[in-house]
Amino acid sequence: MSGNYPEYRDWSFPAVSLLQGVIEREDDRVWDLLLSNSTQVEQYLARLGLQLVIDEAEGLAFVRQFPEEELPDGYESIPKLFRASRLSFGQTVLAVLLREALRRFEEAQTFDARCVVEESDLLELWKSYFPDQKDEVRLQRDLRATLNKLEELGFVRRFGQESGNWEVRRVLKARLTADILEHLHEKLLLAVRRKQKTSSNEE
Repeated sequence: MSGNYPEYRDWSFPAVSLLQGVIEREDDRVWDLLLSNSTQVEQYLARLGLQLVIDEAEGLAFVRQFPEEELPDGYESIPKLFRASRLSFGQTVLAVLLREALRRFEEAQTFDARCVVEESDLLELWKSYFPDQKDEVRLQRDLRATLNKLEELGFVRRFGQESGNWEVRRVLKARLTADILEHLHEKLLLAVRRKQKTSSNEE
């Protein structure tokens, strides 16, 4: 096929961007291209076994694997581009804390366009989930490592020049719906109570 490329289409831009991560409304050019070519992008991604999700209310778009039960005949043989990864306890704790911060931000109806949290504030909340850990330096180190991991997953990104400020990305809201958030919160509280009981018995 050397030198014999198919004709360029505008939808190639958002299609590749989606394979790289999340598209947000703030990315004006690629967002507009996606909305005006959504059918072509959706069909292209479907051939890869991927489902296009566009949430215009939240201003974001991303792709996910089709559920196994929804795949047409033959598609189950396509290698998965994205592998579901189970979050660790710490990653789940942080995801829930960030999702709660985003919920409070939206309920406050501020004029700020982005939900930004300070690492120091997160640390105070983070501590309560690790009652058996008394070393604050280690807690802070673990929190930062977990923030870096969630940054890789696209849930947060560093904000501004201050290294301790993090923007909570709205894709977290799509990944952790209200029902999932409530369920995870209950499970985490139960796990913390068990840790507290174990810690008390050891003293």
